[in-house]
Amino acid sequence: MTVRHALLALLSEGPKYGLQLRQEFEARTGEVWPLNVGQVYTTLQRLERDGLIESDDAEDGPQRGFRITPEGEEELSEWLRTPPDLSSPPRDELVIKVLVALRVPGVDVHDLIQVHRRYLVQLMQQWTHLKQDAGEGDLGFALVVDAELFRIDSVVRWLDAAEGRLKRASTDIPGPASTNGSPGPLPRRGRRVGVRR
Repeated sequence: MTVRHALLALLSEGPKYGLQLRQEFEARTGEVWPLNVGQVYTTLQRLERDGLIESDDAEDGPQRGFRITPEGEEELSEWLRTPPDLSSPPRDELVIKVLVALRVPGVDVHDLIQVHRRYLVQLMQQWTHLKQDAGEGDLGFALVVDAELFRIDSVVRWLDAAEGRLKRASTDIPGPASTNGSPGPLPRRGRRVGVRR
């Protein structure tokens, strides 16, 4: 998440103080992502340096007001309309763990998958309980919880697919022969998914 653009969005509603921006950021995001006040002021300084916001002539401090400039409104509009770059997969720690575990002697990758699946299911239950306890009154929190539940569900589905693929590979494809009993190197692929424009 970009704090820079979130602050521009808040300032698009009208002038605000730094502490007010921090409180509103946390309230709008369902209080799931706490924001350090130092990070707010550092970001505000950069936005002002870049000409995207202006501040009151008052000295630095909690009562210093900030407002968005026309350049800031243009930057915010462009950010909101630009899809995130999803053309290459992120470095997902769980995916890396599974890939690395395939080559670590003595590690049962199926057990590893089960451990992570159990954890993710427990996490989904916790998020579901939080959502039920909060009710529908807090729209920001409800949207964050929905996004998190969908994200976790997709990871669980990937683990299921990975386990199925690994089981098929262990029965369908004999491992490469080697003199020390360890599997051969994994193939390298320089594949990058691209979107034609």
